[in-house]
Amino acid sequence: MKYAVLSDIHANSDAFAAVLQRCAGLGVDKYLFLGDLVGYNADPVRCVAMAREVGFLASVRGNHDEFTISGNTELAGFNANATLAIQWTRQQLSEDDLDYLDAMPLKAVVPGTAISLVHATLDSPDTWGYVFDSHHAVGNFTYQRTQICFCGHSHVPVAFDKAPFAVGRRLVEPIAEWENNFYYPEADENFSLSDELPVKLEKGHKYLFNIGSIGQPRNSDPRASFAVYDDEAQTVSRYRVPYNIAAAQEKILAAGLPERLAWRIGVGK
Repeated sequence: MKYAVLSDIHANSDAFAAVLQRCAGLGVDKYLFLGDLVGYNADPVRCVAMAREVGFLASVRGNHDEFTISGNTELAGFNANATLAIQWTRQQLSEDDLDYLDAMPLKAVVPGTAISLVHATLDSPDTWGYVFDSHHAVGNFTYQRTQICFCGHSHVPVAFDKAPFAVGRRLVEPIAEWENNFYYPEADENFSLSDELPVKLEKGHKYLFNIGSIGQPRNSDPRASFAVYDDEAQTVSRYRVPYNIAAAQEKILAAGLPERLAWRIGVGK
């Protein structure tokens, strides 16, 4: 069985569509979602509809989903651009759309698998903390009861391996190849060099994978990032997919959203 793991789509239907097309080519069987379907970009209604069509096997709620459905007017922790995007998004979504987001839990274990899902961290999913390094990963592993945990939120792909015991290594080690961020902006839209980064899973080890973002990457690679878990091959692979960034930028500007949001998806920051 192949599971596609998607995160931080952020109302970017162009990136979402490109990822789904790639998943079809990879023979994906089921889809998992790590939160933040909306926010920042200009296609929240379409992205909710696309998510419904996909039919996620399991999904969790992100902080932008949470604040969109909450009606909270203070939006503590959000910068001005993110706040404007959430206020705009609330005006676009129907009650049915909001109910769809509200039905997602903060964390989940995928039925029949050894996979946990969370947007932020398992130890405190409702405070929206970030995992950037081994120190942050340790806290997550303390609460991780499955072999694999997938998270998002930071929009920066990182991964960690927790060995059953430490011999000649730290107990929790970063997986360096997962963070491969090579990108060549002069390449055409079909550029795919180094677009698959596989990790072979070892028995007895636990893994934490932050898969990056589909709709607003922040690792200086503007391509949409997602992962596929193959339970037969025992691999987790990260993919980077080019998409029509210019079309997504035009939608942001046409909606009257901040120009900086359009700039960000073009540079991956």
